[in-house]
Amino acid sequence: MSDRHLVIGAGPVGRHVAGLLADRGSQVVVATRSGTDTAIPGVTHVRLDASDAEALSVTAAGVAVLYNCANPTDYRSWEEVWPPLAAAMLTAAERTGAVYAITGNLYPYGPVDGPMHEGLPDAAKDHKGILRARMWAEAKAAHAAGRLRAVEVRGSDYMGAGVGPNGHVTRQVPGLLRGRRAWVIGRKDLPHTFTDVRDAARLLVAAAEDESSHGRVWHVPSNPPRTQEQALTDVMAAVGRPAPKVSAIPGPVFATLAPIVSIVRELHQLSYQWTRPYVLDDSAARAHFAMAPTPWDEVCRRSAEP
Repeated sequence: MSDRHLVIGAGPVGRHVAGLLADRGSQVVVATRSGTDTAIPGVTHVRLDASDAEALSVTAAGVAVLYNCANPTDYRSWEEVWPPLAAAMLTAAERTGAVYAITGNLYPYGPVDGPMHEGLPDAAKDHKGILRARMWAEAKAAHAAGRLRAVEVRGSDYMGAGVGPNGHVTRQVPGLLRGRRAWVIGRKDLPHTFTDVRDAARLLVAAAEDESSHGRVWHVPSNPPRTQEQALTDVMAAVGRPAPKVSAIPGPVFATLAPIVSIVRELHQLSYQWTRPYVLDDSAARAHFAMAPTPWDEVCRRSAEP
């Protein structure tokens, strides 16, 4: 089996996937539109429009795994960006025989009562959740038809090294270190699962290489849920700083701005995540992969690093 790997995307998950693979001596190519250099020793970087199925298939020729770690950061562009990108990756995986390993999220489930487990239906009603659910449904159908091998890994909100402005907790860190107040969405006192981004990468690599795990979704092993206020307090404590002041953005303010401010409207559709308990059941992956999450104090310390 080839030990060459193609990682699409150089965001937090993509960088950690590339780093894990390079550390063990695998051949790794990271592809982005801009040719971003991750500065990871031994990793090759290419400039590639991964929504171009022909170009992607050429780049993916001979690789063992095609990792979908793409992350269009502008929520408003998802409907335009994701469909051709996902279609091209399916095509490339089918043409090359590479395992298709997808970095998913919890949006497809939509609002739920109780902990989220892999047996729940993908029943989201908002357009981002529907889009992500459709992406996995198409990959799963191709897998079931024998056209390719696919697996998806889903984690909750990321913390840890390199997340920065991409995370609800970590984007607050620079301000907190300057003594500012934290403002959070929804309620600050509800249990919420946070996932270490490197643990997401660890599971993605493990699932890609475990044929018995293909054809389904796995949840990333994560620490017990914390409230938003607890998570922010723990991050500050990890670097010897006092507990921050934490305030919640009032729901009516969010609702008022949503019709007129596009990015607020996008976030408002997902606000259910912060107005009810949002807890991940990771027991299946813990048992199958014998994997435990990174200790919480280490996650917090890494989250506070630049």
